[in-house]
Amino acid sequence: MAGHSKWANIQHRKGRQDAIRSKLFSKLAKEITVAAKMGDPDPDKNPRLRLAVKEAKSNSVPKDVIDRAIKKAIGGDAENYDEIRYEGYGPNGIAIMVEAMTDNRNRTASNVRSYFTKSGGDMGQTGSVAFMFDRMGEIMYPASVGDADTVMMAAIEAGADDVESDEDGHWIYCADTDLNDVAAALEAELGESETTKLIWKPQAPTEIDDLETAQKLMKLIETLEDDDDVQTVTGNFDLSEQVAADL
Repeated sequence: MAGHSKWANIQHRKGRQDAIRSKLFSKLAKEITVAAKMGDPDPDKNPRLRLAVKEAKSNSVPKDVIDRAIKKAIGGDAENYDEIRYEGYGPNGIAIMVEAMTDNRNRTASNVRSYFTKSGGDMGQTGSVAFMFDRMGEIMYPASVGDADTVMMAAIEAGADDVESDEDGHWIYCADTDLNDVAAALEAELGESETTKLIWKPQAPTEIDDLETAQKLMKLIETLEDDDDVQTVTGNFDLSEQVAADL
């Protein structure tokens, strides 16, 4: 299978190295509270909550923070959040998907629009760039779990659609509706994954070979991710080896 994108690798490492822990924990806890409030507070009976708890644990969120987020939903004192997706174009026309949870739609929309504008981009209408992405489940295992052939066979048997392997690890993709079943089957075969989550996967990433454009994109993404209302940011670009090295 094709190698995993260089941008994803950089994003993965950068997220681990540079994320402000308190902000990251807050966003993960928000997802747990919303998932628990919308469904059953028992992760075993609530697929979305189960994924949220797993993602929180993979980012070393303390158990008491996870438990407190669930109890907040059960107690009925949790804020009411709207889940909104924003779409737009960053520098060089790169498509960007932004997922947010907010208690004030006007504030969040205004902030996100300003981030796009200041970067030289433009926030579009719903659906303006979504067709460039596929909604999929992504399960990541470290390279130490086995070679590419071993993981490929396990993924096929589990019902996955695709696998991308490189020296950093294995990324297994499946239909979004199959994520919990595929993850459970893989866990039985390979052990617990490093991450399991729903993503927007770019269909045909645009390669960026200009350092200035890459820097502007990185700044836009970091600004978006720094907003308390923004949960995830995804762009349909890859970085050339030279630009990746320069960054």
